[in-house]
Amino acid sequence: MNSIHELALNVKSEQPWNAQPAVEELIKHPLTPEDLMYCRNHCPVKSIDASTFTIRVDGSDGLIQRTLEYTLSELKSEFEKVELVAALQCAGNRRKQMAEKKHQEVEGLKWETGTICNVRWGGVRMRDILLRAEVQMAEDDRRGMEGLHLNFASHVTACEEADWFRGSIPLAKAMDQEGDVLLAYECNGRPLSVDHGYPFRVVVPGITGVRWVKWVQRITVSRQESDNFYQKEDYKVLPPDVSQDSQTSERRIMVARLPPLQSNTLNSVIAVATLTPDNKHVHAKGYAIPGSSGQVKTVEVSTDEGQPWLPAMIVYQEGNWSWTLWEVNIEIGERRPRTVLSRAVDESGNVQKMDGEVQWNLRGIGYDAVDEKSLV
Repeated sequence: MNSIHELALNVKSEQPWNAQPAVEELIKHPLTPEDLMYCRNHCPVKSIDASTFTIRVDGSDGLIQRTLEYTLSELKSEFEKVELVAALQCAGNRRKQMAEKKHQEVEGLKWETGTICNVRWGGVRMRDILLRAEVQMAEDDRRGMEGLHLNFASHVTACEEADWFRGSIPLAKAMDQEGDVLLAYECNGRPLSVDHGYPFRVVVPGITGVRWVKWVQRITVSRQESDNFYQKEDYKVLPPDVSQDSQTSERRIMVARLPPLQSNTLNSVIAVATLTPDNKHVHAKGYAIPGSSGQVKTVEVSTDEGQPWLPAMIVYQEGNWSWTLWEVNIEIGERRPRTVLSRAVDESGNVQKMDGEVQWNLRGIGYDAVDEKSLV
């Protein structure tokens, strides 16, 4: 089926359905309207009957005491509803930029900077569900959760590289009272659309979008991470010596050694950069997203290759997991710069790196260099 949001998006592939909005439209909204939310799929989008569709919660090796199963209406009646603002970002956001800046081809859809959205999610705490299932460990014993994983299985539909889509996160993230992992059924106060996982999707703040499994049908506590293709073989940051010319056997050996991508990294994007009509100021605005070391504290902009960096005004930020919207007017006098740079700084003092400090990788994922945009 086609997306109900296709008119607002730039289509990258029809089957499976993959599309993104124009970033200059995206940043007009602190909370992303659903018709501007990017769509990333590895399998066909199918309608599901929520009245009969159930989600199962279980465990291997006796890791939970009670197996649970709920329809959407049962889940709503059994658990407290919570709301949380969190940014969702595709691992391949800025992939096209990586290829252009590094002058090396990358594998995958050539996403620009619009595969991100900021949403008020509504649903149930994953921690509450797991406690109801009597997960076998102390509630806050992170040491006791080392080596344990929470696996998510999507509705069984054949994908490009697997029989169906699955993924996993560390169990400690799901059980952390501040981890804010949800089993979501609402988006900005409305039921999820089919495109975005109706009736259930996983929300994992701070974690890359590929782990936010849509149409989730089964949740399993396990001693093993997911063995799905998209966890074990794809979405890994390969070292720069692995190229398209690498032998398949060499690549498989390397991939097997690498951990799956999990956390987002500190990042910023310039959506708009223009000269004002009097040619004396540069006006720029965009977004930033936190990594794993705290929310974005400041965004800095430069029209002179970082000499100096000037603070932008933060115009929107909400809670620990939202994106940050920013804008700035920089006086330039008689000098006309060619480009604008942006970088984010987080609460722990981490600073976004220059492009020369960020390595190319074949899959083009996790690109987080200082952004650069030509003036128009």
